[in-house]
Amino acid sequence: MYRNILVPIAFDSDAKAEAAIAVARQLAGTETTITLLHVMEHVPGYAISYMPPDYLAQSRAAVQSELDAMAAKLGHASGVVVEGHSGRTILDYAEETGSDLIVIASHRPGMGDMLVGSTATQVVRHAKCAVHVLR
Repeated sequence: MYRNILVPIAFDSDAKAEAAIAVARQLAGTETTITLLHVMEHVPGYAISYMPPDYLAQSRAAVQSELDAMAAKLGHASGVVVEGHSGRTILDYAEETGSDLIVIASHRPGMGDMLVGSTATQVVRHAKCAVHVLR
């Protein structure tokens, strides 16, 4: 059993998020801590000027509220919102918090992923802990 499980949540698919949480729950022991992490990508300066002044704060609060609701259903879980590049930030967070497993959902790779790479691919290649990928 794992003691510190990190589950990145992208909010692009409820089914993927629920599946990742279900896997984390199955791999967790009674003393396991599960962290639901959402990474908010930086909004470019040219785009932020077209958004309402409190857009980022409201978005962050809404995401945190969703994560807290998901975590409440798990027991020993918490929701965390951070800012940065998704792949690198997930890896950094996992290392900083001593995660021993990352459960991450992935999509079917397309041509763009072959050239640039997906978040899940980056996490799998560079994580210093176990990674469970769901398709």
